This record gives sequence, structure tokens and C-alpha cells, in this order.
Amino acid sequence: MATTISGSVKRPEPQALASAIEALAARFGNRLITSQAVREQHAHTTTWLPTQPPDAVVMAQETQDIQDVVRICAKHSVPVIAFGTGTSLEGQVNAPAGGVCIDLRDMNRILEVHAEDLDCVIQPGVTRKALNEHLRDQGLFFPIDPGADASLGGMTSTRASGTNAVRYGTMRDNVLALKVVRGDGAIITTGTRAKKSSAGYDLTHLFVGAEGTLGIISELTIKLRGIPETIAAAACSFETVRGACQATILAIQTGIPLARIELLNAEQVRACNSYSKLTLPETPLLLLEFHGSEVEVAEQSRNFSEIAKECGGGDFTWTTKPEDRTKLWQARHDAYWSVKALRPGAGVVATDVCVPISRLADCVTETEDDLKRLNLLSPIVGHVGDGNFHCSLVCDVDNAEEMARGEDFMHRLVERAQAMGGTCTGEHGIGQGKQKYLEAELGPEAIDAMRALKQALDPQNIFNPGKIVPVA
Repeated sequence: MATTISGSVKRPEPQALASAIEALAARFGNRLITSQAVREQHAHTTTWLPTQPPDAVVMAQETQDIQDVVRICAKHSVPVIAFGTGTSLEGQVNAPAGGVCIDLRDMNRILEVHAEDLDCVIQPGVTRKALNEHLRDQGLFFPIDPGADASLGGMTSTRASGTNAVRYGTMRDNVLALKVVRGDGAIITTGTRAKKSSAGYDLTHLFVGAEGTLGIISELTIKLRGIPETIAAAACSFETVRGACQATILAIQTGIPLARIELLNAEQVRACNSYSKLTLPETPLLLLEFHGSEVEVAEQSRNFSEIAKECGGGDFTWTTKPEDRTKLWQARHDAYWSVKALRPGAGVVATDVCVPISRLADCVTETEDDLKRLNLLSPIVGHVGDGNFHCSLVCDVDNAEEMARGEDFMHRLVERAQAMGGTCTGEHGIGQGKQKYLEAELGPEAIDAMRALKQALDPQNIFNPGKIVPVA
């Protein structure tokens, strides 16, 4: 009898697992790794979820490697978990039933760049920064920026977003086609390089955000953009979160083409000032970026400055100097580490929700009130242009009472967002951590549909089991 793990996924029979690992060793030699340290690295999670390592790790170098791992594991009913850079936040790379992790970092080739068509074809292990470094001399860039230097395969699997989403969308909007290894090792091609298609089911977007539960991405075709002639970064402080949110709403309604607009609450500004050696006013802050020609950027900046003043904004400063822009946005991307430095030795869990932009101020202010009531520290940053914000909750993991307050806070945060017409996660994904909120958000009928898709595409439940939708 197999052993049930976490109430939903089952470990393979010991003999079946041993046979699979033996076959993988014969096929991959020293590219199959079973050391405890490496296995634990491939289950690393930055949440409070327990680390659940796989039984073995295979370092894939080409699509055929993925196919062979899947075929061997399918033959013995052994789980398969894809691994990019391990930056996901909801336990997506954990192995609750053990199994084999396929590390895709060595599948990092940029296969084709079609500059005239603004697209490229890449392997899943290519990272965001490596791609943009490769594209820079051609005047192109890939705009999705989740902060971490994640792999593009992982970003696709988790439907990643980030600071540029208000202008350029999320991974959902920037993936044209995929090649995916299915449960029998065959390759599914989901689309072409054409910018639009009405040919059949939209399989591409079925796999975008599936977190490796339906198949393993082996190749991606993604959209590119031209590097803007001028890029300006700006900062504007506000007396209240509500004023900052109102300025954002008015800017979007009036058609200012914001590239980035980020909200930092007062606690987060204090943390960034301390960690990144800045001197920003320690009140709610908007960080912005404008893209376009020199004239367009100047006009966008002036127009937003006028709106900010109407909404209680203070001094509005902007710069086109690359070194100043880099310093400002690096401080934003270092927000997690700035929070961690506030209380050395404590645990930090990053969680997110997303609401309609008209409810963002309500959601953030009620969340801040909750933190005060529960006596918890959790600075807030938000992709204010699309209603998505993140809490970095600081707790002593050895203090049961404080941890209980932290769990209560996170539960209330999700319930609040859902009650306002929002979602339990705007970009972190479901993984293991937010499974319990999915049915309340979408209803049992949607969960049944997801479960049917999983059964149809992965009848043995070998692809990343225990993630997104619990087994019935």
C-alpha cells in the first residue's frame, strides 16, 4: 500500500521508486544526483511551508532528457517536478510525495531571435536578465520583471507578473506558443509565432500558470518590445495611501501610459531607507516609470505631477539618469531583504492578493488596521496600477502565539480581498500554500473542471502532484 502524504498525494511503492532511479542512473550517469544537500536545495521555499525534497534530481540539458525522465517515471508511477531557479513562493517546487526533480537550468539557450517580428524562441532555463543582456544590442527587451532573476519557463508556469505589468501585461499576455512534454513523453505544440490565431483550443494559456501540473515546458516563443528612447523614473510621497491610490486611478483613467507604478506604505519606505541608504520621506510613496520619446516622457511626467498635487501628493521628482533609476528600482526589488533586516533571525513570509483597483485603498488601509490590532509587522508594497499588493509578514517562527496571529492575519487578508471582488493571489500562484482558498474564490464547479483537465492530461498524477487542485 502507498503512503498518503498531506492527505492528498501518495508516495510511489519503494520498489517502483528504486527501479525508476536505477533506470535514470543508467540513462544519465552523474547527471542524476541523490545527495541530501542537493535534494533539499531543490525543495527550497521562502515561505513557512515545510521543505519536502525529491528523491533524486536530474540535470536536463535538452528536450530529449525531459522526455526520457517522464517516460521512465511514468512507467513506474513516480512523480516528476520541474525546477527552474526556485524563486516561487507558495511551495511550487516541493515534492510532498517524493519523486524526481528535473532541473532545467542547463536548458538555457536562446534558439532564435526574430527582431523584425518582435519575438524569440528560447529554452525554459533562460533567465530574464540573461535574455535582456542578449537582446540589448538589438534594441529589444523582454518586459516582464518579477524582481527575482527567475527562469522564463518558471515565470510562464507561475503566470508571473511584476512591476511592468500595468503597461506590458503579465506572462499570460507575452507567451505566443509553447512546446510541452506530456505524460507519455510526447511533445505538445500549443501554437505558432503568429500574433493571433483562432485555431482550436487555446492550449498555450492552459499551460501558462499551470505550475507544472499538466506537463513540462521544453520550449517557449515569447513577445519582445523595443527599448524605449527615453526612460524616466519618478517618486512622489503622499499623506495617505488613499491619496496615492486615487492619483493612480486618475492617471489610468486619463490615459497616461504608465510603465510602472508602485506603492510603498510608510513601513516599507522606512525599511528601504534603512537597507538601501535612501532618504525618502517616510510616508506612503509612489515609485513610477515612464517610457517613450523624450517629449512624451516629459509630458507624461508633467501630467502625473498635476494629478498627484490634486490628490495630496508632495514633491514630485523624476530623473532619466540610468544610475539614479537603477538605485531607485533596486531598492524596490530589495524590499524583501529590507524587511528581513528589520528583525534579524525572524522569519519573513511574502504573500499577495489582488483586488479591483477601485478597492485597493480600502483593502490596504483595512490590512494596515489589522496589523495594528494583531500587533504584527508587515510592510506593504503594491503594483498599484493593477490592484495587486504584497505583505512581507515578520514573525518569530519559534513563538507559537505570534505564529498563530500571523496565520490569522494571512487568512483574513485573503478573505478581505475575495470579499472585495478580488483574488487570493495576483502573481505568486496557488502551489500548496493557497489551495484552501481556491474553491471559495471560483466555486466547486471550477475546481471540478480543473480536476478533470488534470485527469485528462496527467491520468497517473505524476506531474507536480499536490499542487493547485487537491486530489478528490
